[in-house]
Amino acid sequence: MQIAVLTFDAFNELDSFIASTILNRLTPLGWDAYITSPDDEVTSMNGVTIRRQRPLEFAEEADAVLIGSGIRTRDVARDDALLARLRLDPERQLIGAQCSGTLLLAKLGLVDDLPACTDLTTKPWVMEAGVNIIDAPFIAHGNVATAGGCLASHYLAAWMIARGGSVEQAREAIHYVAPVGEKEIYVERAMAVIAPHLTDSMAEIG
Repeated sequence: MQIAVLTFDAFNELDSFIASTILNRLTPLGWDAYITSPDDEVTSMNGVTIRRQRPLEFAEEADAVLIGSGIRTRDVARDDALLARLRLDPERQLIGAQCSGTLLLAKLGLVDDLPACTDLTTKPWVMEAGVNIIDAPFIAHGNVATAGGCLASHYLAAWMIARGGSVEQAREAIHYVAPVGEKEIYVERAMAVIAPHLTDSMAEIG
């Protein structure tokens, strides 16, 4: 499973790094999550500059795509040339977006009027784009998922692992990163949140 973690200028570190770290727990099984950006270097909202691992066009060939948020996502949403480089296919790819990343999903026509999640700051902007925002941390419709709040990253990662791998692998990944003494609580909460949004053919979560 090759995963593009879309990371734009002024990105939120929690979105990109937490999700990619959890997903890369499955690297021994052939999973690889890459920081994917338009430019060679990208700087976070708190001034941390990193080098991308893959160019933006990697998103088109990836098996899955996660769109992180940032304080300049509205600028990205207005950049028609940049958006044209994002050719995503929900029929073939698992696609997730966090917080203001949901605005980009809307601009790409991947949400329409379906219920979606985002953060409180971005909510009015996404609603202006015609999206029905709900008060929830996570929701998925088929192969497209959205999450709201910085610490909702693990819901997107768990959903993606459960869909692309297995429920047990998702549980193990969350268990590893959860706080000591609270691991079972974190695992059960995460799996309860994503359970209603997994395909009927998957094993029951219990």
